[in-house]
Amino acid sequence: MKRFLNRADAGRQLADLLSAYRNTNGVVLAVPRGGVPVACEVALALNLPMDVVLVKKLGHPLNKEYAIGAVGLNQTFFVPHEGVYDFYLFTEAKKLRQRLQEMKEKFMGDLEPEELEGKTVIVIDDGVATGKTLLATLHILRKSKPDRIVVAVPVISPSALRLLAAEADEIIAVLQPEVFHGVGAFYDDFRQLTDKEVVHCIRQLSALRRTG
Repeated sequence: MKRFLNRADAGRQLADLLSAYRNTNGVVLAVPRGGVPVACEVALALNLPMDVVLVKKLGHPLNKEYAIGAVGLNQTFFVPHEGVYDFYLFTEAKKLRQRLQEMKEKFMGDLEPEELEGKTVIVIDDGVATGKTLLATLHILRKSKPDRIVVAVPVISPSALRLLAAEADEIIAVLQPEVFHGVGAFYDDFRQLTDKEVVHCIRQLSALRRTG
């Protein structure tokens, strides 16, 4: 089975499949942290601006890993569940927004967020296993009224592909293996990225676009 050397290598391979979007009215959105170096390579190759997806999973009060929705800086999406009350949704969303604001300041600094309305939004992560959190993220992104949402990843599981197909306008993946044992299995180097490395990627791309 084909593998990637690292996230940068995965981004370059993914960019080859996205060449139709070069110099179009699009925005590359990276899912932090792992999606950032992948997205930087794609944004550079396609000559498109890049931003970071600032969305957090909204977990069920009895099981925070079970996603019942998602929270963005300005929007909330959730699926009604029995026993989940407005007070929980309000307080949990407030806490998540506080963390998102901290992420924004840490990763983006003074960089202005990209406008999504009417544009092709290319959402990039380093791979998708279940797709549940990303699905909730797509629901949030729809509220910004993009013209089209493309999910682009180096590798995706069969179950995630089926799940996301209902919400994404297009799904592009370098690898769609029938047997899936986790995203990291398809990388030689899949180490955890530091915040410093993420910020460096974003700032480097921003500087290159300004000078280019």
